[in-house]
Amino acid sequence: MRNVLLMATVLVISGAATAQSFPVKPVRIVVPYAAGGPYDDIARTLGQRLTEIWGQAVIVENRGGAGGNIGAEVVAKAAPDGYTVLLGNAGPITVNPTLFKKLPYDAQRDLAPVGMVNASRMVLSVHPSLPAKNARELVVLARARPGQLNYGSSGVGNLQHLGMELLQIQGGVKMNHVPYKGAAPAFVDLIAGQVDTMFANIVGTMPHVRTGRVRAIGVSSAARSPMLPEVPSVGEFFKGFDIPTWSGIFVPAGVPREIVAKLNSDLVKVLQRADVKERFVSQGSDATPSTPEALAEHVRKETAMYAGVIKAAKISSE
Repeated sequence: MRNVLLMATVLVISGAATAQSFPVKPVRIVVPYAAGGPYDDIARTLGQRLTEIWGQAVIVENRGGAGGNIGAEVVAKAAPDGYTVLLGNAGPITVNPTLFKKLPYDAQRDLAPVGMVNASRMVLSVHPSLPAKNARELVVLARARPGQLNYGSSGVGNLQHLGMELLQIQGGVKMNHVPYKGAAPAFVDLIAGQVDTMFANIVGTMPHVRTGRVRAIGVSSAARSPMLPEVPSVGEFFKGFDIPTWSGIFVPAGVPREIVAKLNSDLVKVLQRADVKERFVSQGSDATPSTPEALAEHVRKETAMYAGVIKAAKISSE
């Protein structure tokens, strides 16, 4: 018994020492999307500040493709030592496990949460020719014009698509989905009146709202956005509606808990910096530091929610 206790004490001391000295070499942040996008910018912002804390280089590696699955697989199969981390989001973490029939990784088994990074909202907008002023009025209009309203998105299975499907499920209506190869061409057609409505990034939408090219009628959350306080949330009319866009840090399962705790502690320090908060706000999001447990709970709940939407709407990646 004495030997067992001694061994346990040695392991605890060894783990604490390892965490205290971590990292002793460069750390890699894998971004599962192409360079130049919003998640790439988030990773580089984090990397720069973590380099200052650690005195070790933080390398951002873009591994885009397959809706984020390629980058997630890279991290899921990496050595569980904390030196390879994933900047994950809903796509590869909570949506794709249901959207794709087969994945080369299990998001909840093979990836361990470290902490949330940021969260934002999408804006539900309509072409000015539509009379709807909020999400409920849009649903009433869709019910009065069955099969006539079209909505755009940046592709099948993304949050713009799933947000509209959830709204239709809760409202008991059906609109026509027009998927595009990216959000930009979809928004161009919204302005031109080729599609009637869509969810879109809040920062990209606001200039067009101000000029009257589109009308913002809702934000994709339970509460209103400080950036558009006059616009009602969809959740005000449809209870439980909450489709945030977010990112968080994940590591391969099996990384020692002491290193996970060190990563979380230093991530929180970065997210509490005024300059980081300001940068995120300028991009339409908020820094949202959390515990690993809180991120894990968010992943579990959101995975179940998206699974329900995908199955009810019969959405397939193929």
